[in-house]
Amino acid sequence: MIDPDSSIEIYTIRACGFCAMAKEMLQSHGIHYMEHDVTSDALKRREMLRRSRSRGLPQIFIDGEFVGGCHELKELLD
Repeated sequence: MIDPDSSIEIYTIRACGFCAMAKEMLQSHGIHYMEHDVTSDALKRREMLRRSRSRGLPQIFIDGEFVGGCHELKELLD
């Protein structure tokens, strides 16, 4: 379970079904998040790679800790 007071960040790109699904899951649980769209933002994309050492999207961080993507988020919310 995710503490509603947690700081949630999600790195996304446009036209990504998993990114849209992850955002919808967070919204449906009333969880606020900060989105970083890296579609055309090379600096944010480098930041994302540095933080997670992963290229897959979406990338979700809870209180600064990388927890994974859409599937891992679903497990945390179930």
